[in-house]
Amino acid sequence: MQDSGDIFETDLSGLDWQEWLERAGELAGEDGYCQPLGPRHAALLIERKPVLLVTFENFERLETISDQGQPFGWSMIEALGWSHLCLLSEGDTWFRDGRVYGYFDRLIDDGFFDGFDEVIFYGAGACGYAAAAFSVATPGAKVLALRPQATLDPRVTEWDDRYIAMRRTSFTDRYGYAPDMLDAAERAVVVYDPEVELDAMHAALFNRGNVLRFRTRYLGYEIEERLARMGIIARILAQLSAGKLSTLSLARLWRARRDDTPYLFNLLRRLMADQRDLLIVQHCRNVLERRQGGPRFRKALSLAETRLERHRG
Repeated sequence: MQDSGDIFETDLSGLDWQEWLERAGELAGEDGYCQPLGPRHAALLIERKPVLLVTFENFERLETISDQGQPFGWSMIEALGWSHLCLLSEGDTWFRDGRVYGYFDRLIDDGFFDGFDEVIFYGAGACGYAAAAFSVATPGAKVLALRPQATLDPRVTEWDDRYIAMRRTSFTDRYGYAPDMLDAAERAVVVYDPEVELDAMHAALFNRGNVLRFRTRYLGYEIEERLARMGIIARILAQLSAGKLSTLSLARLWRARRDDTPYLFNLLRRLMADQRDLLIVQHCRNVLERRQGGPRFRKALSLAETRLERHRG
């Protein structure tokens, strides 16, 4: 088996789909594999400890999370020694493919998931949908889904006009309606930005007693990249595994945004758009006092103070 350190030091960026799969298969070693599931999907397994993280990831977005073009789940192998099963798609497919269904059927029939003490599913966006939907394959699993869609069946979500091309794809057959697939999960966490109205509407459909919904305002569509940059995703997964995740613990983790300059600037832009000068002054002063800002915050502070002075005069 290849030394685990070599895996994390390997640069997979810049490779095309086939080259990446071939190289990843070599890195998986004797205790793992990389198996194509038709032309647009693949499964990559690396076995370590008896905690299994199942991630659904988009090949085209790997380099937005990892400079080396590695799956996000590899960071959890490196940090905690977990086993990792990565379901990879070329493009956004929502993993609606019979070969993917068949792969999970085989895992169930072989008792694969029974060999682990704990199984956690993770994904974001289309991959978040898949993480929720396929978690039904192992009852008692835990799930973390970032801005997931519940379904793209137009009879249920005709209000979502972002993915028109997927409307001919069936979301009513096996592993279909994601909220229903979570019924067998021990715990599921749905994280979303309520400012993205359609994402919030999907999140509302995940109304289950075992689902904790948490709002991360002003992260928008880049919720995965931004939470990963803040180091929050790995900590959520660790707390989810330890059974310590709650609304309070999520709120404490979410405080990391106070030290994230891109988030702080997004908040500033929203305040400026709403012409909230008093809040702009308070926000900019707080940021500058903590040395998190730069010229843009100083300029916004000066302009807001000037406007407030004129209003008072």
